[in-house]
Amino acid sequence: MKNTLMNLCRLPGVSGREDAVRDYIRKQVTPYAEEILEDAMGNLLVHVRGEKPEEPGKKLMLAAHMDEVGIIITDITGEGYLKFDFVGGVDRRVVIGKKVLVGDQAIPGVIGLKAIHQTSAGERDKVPALRELSVDIGVDSREEAEKLVSLGDVGTFDDSITEFGEGYLKAKAIDDRVGCAVMLELIRKGLPRDAWFAFTVQEEVGCRGAQTAAWRICPDIALILEGTTAADLPSQSGGDKVCCPGKGPVIPFMDGGSVYDHSLFRKLTRLAEEKGIPWQTKTKISGGTDASAIQRSGAGARVAAISAAVRNIHSPSCVFCLADMQRIYDLALAFLEAL
Repeated sequence: MKNTLMNLCRLPGVSGREDAVRDYIRKQVTPYAEEILEDAMGNLLVHVRGEKPEEPGKKLMLAAHMDEVGIIITDITGEGYLKFDFVGGVDRRVVIGKKVLVGDQAIPGVIGLKAIHQTSAGERDKVPALRELSVDIGVDSREEAEKLVSLGDVGTFDDSITEFGEGYLKAKAIDDRVGCAVMLELIRKGLPRDAWFAFTVQEEVGCRGAQTAAWRICPDIALILEGTTAADLPSQSGGDKVCCPGKGPVIPFMDGGSVYDHSLFRKLTRLAEEKGIPWQTKTKISGGTDASAIQRSGAGARVAAISAAVRNIHSPSCVFCLADMQRIYDLALAFLEAL
């Protein structure tokens, strides 16, 4: 599963441009799938047979999103610098000086800002505005830049991956390639019951793909596998830490987009305790997942989520604990068996 996650994190997949991720996943699931659909939005919907057939009123969908946050090119200056906006929620403070890969050719660039020597004391106390940032791709004119990059091209953060410490991993796009990796492992290992797997698009810009996926599948129950915000940093205390990598799957009862089905929440927490899987919940109501779109689609669906706690989420250097991925797999499998 670790190798699968690393392969997935290296792939470019900014919202709306998930092609490389989708192609990789399609190749992985084809030997195991009963049916594979790709809808107009670009979601990859995979039906897998299990030991038990689907029961009336218990059609199950597991969902994880393929897309990641990134940048989109909006202008090219006369000097060849690229102006950009963000795709998804990105904190401007975390991108200064970071490497990006732009367009289909993965043109390397660096997000830059004027030198500290040129700033006033007031400027140094403020987060730079987006208009002050630009991508340097090493050319000196608009004409040279236009040979490499076009307006509307998207860029991903540097795709390097680092394992460090006691089982921790740093990479871009752990949110939500970790969910995709767990779903692939479930499909490969075999299922206790029939299920649909939705690898969704455009979650980072408003859970758009999940809405069409849910309308197509019409699930009664949906389990979302996600990455979620960990803030267990020295600057935070108490509930502001939200959740912590290494302390097991995060089972939320509510976030900024959904109130999760209470009976499914209780089922997950009880299963974790019965199986000896350490678990935690979020201690702050924030963020959101594809659950918000799925539970409101069609006639509605009961939703639950299992998430990985991720530090520095939506940044070039997401960090999470590899042991949590195995625990998420174990809990998701137990959930399938319990249904």
